[in-house]
Amino acid sequence: MASLLCPQIKLSKTFVRRVRENGQASLSRSVHRNPLQSGHFENLVLRCTKNLSWESSLPYASTEDGASTIKGSNVFEPIDTEEAPEIPVFQSNQDVVEVENKPSMQITAFKLPMWLIGPSILLVTGIVPTLWLPLPSVFLGPNIAGLLSLVGLDFIFNLGAVLFFLMADACGRPENNIFDLKKQIPVSYRFWNLAASIAGFLAPFALFFASHRGTLQPQLPFIPFAVLLGPYLLLLSVQMLTEMLTWRWKSPVWLVAPVVYEGYRVLQLMRGLQLADEISAPGWMVQSLRGLVSWWVLVLGIQLMRVAWFAGLSFARNTRYGVSDDLNQ
Repeated sequence: MASLLCPQIKLSKTFVRRVRENGQASLSRSVHRNPLQSGHFENLVLRCTKNLSWESSLPYASTEDGASTIKGSNVFEPIDTEEAPEIPVFQSNQDVVEVENKPSMQITAFKLPMWLIGPSILLVTGIVPTLWLPLPSVFLGPNIAGLLSLVGLDFIFNLGAVLFFLMADACGRPENNIFDLKKQIPVSYRFWNLAASIAGFLAPFALFFASHRGTLQPQLPFIPFAVLLGPYLLLLSVQMLTEMLTWRWKSPVWLVAPVVYEGYRVLQLMRGLQLADEISAPGWMVQSLRGLVSWWVLVLGIQLMRVAWFAGLSFARNTRYGVSDDLNQ
């Protein structure tokens, strides 16, 4: 490192002429001119007030000729502008280069297997135990053991659903907040989901109280009622909690979470219809289960239509603003 202790530097006529033509007023702050007549700029002196530290060698410096800009022991050599790389200068807004923010290949390669692994986990934990597992090997009758067995099957499904939501969130959440995830979820959507869930939650309790008051005959004991609708009520409460958390965290899975749970709920109620024959449930209970199946099929259809509506709206918005579809993958 070399320091310049207030040297006097004579500037050439060509440099001074360029400074005058460009009209740089800032030169007067650092250059003190001798009182000469106008037109004589040969004895301009550049005075330093502080010690300046410089690197001993500069990049792109030409070492072919021995001429130097400053004479001294530590010499700064002139920069060869022909060999120096060209630096783009933006003169207007038209010169701005648009940089497309694309996800890296490593992240894309990591996300691609999730598109198959996530639904596969959902299939193994939800559909396979419900459709292909024989219920007599798990269900031990209208007692506490049978209830815990059914709750265990639904617990396995919930674990698979949570893993699926984590993978879907990793695939659906954009990088660098390209899309506006801070936008609030529509109030009408929240109201519809909560209203459908509360209606499906209160209906079984209304049937249970009507049975104990003698309005519905014959009366259904608590344990058979819990076997038929206990897992249903438990998983419905988990769904409501999951939806509220996705709304709170602005997760991209807020739109598909009801579809996943409601699709399994239909299978869960169909399983309840099979168990109703084994425990000899009264006719009004069987009809109630069928009514719940019809209700949740209707809710599931409305949810799928809302998914299609939100997807079409998002596609139209992205096309309007010129967002590439490759960023959604």
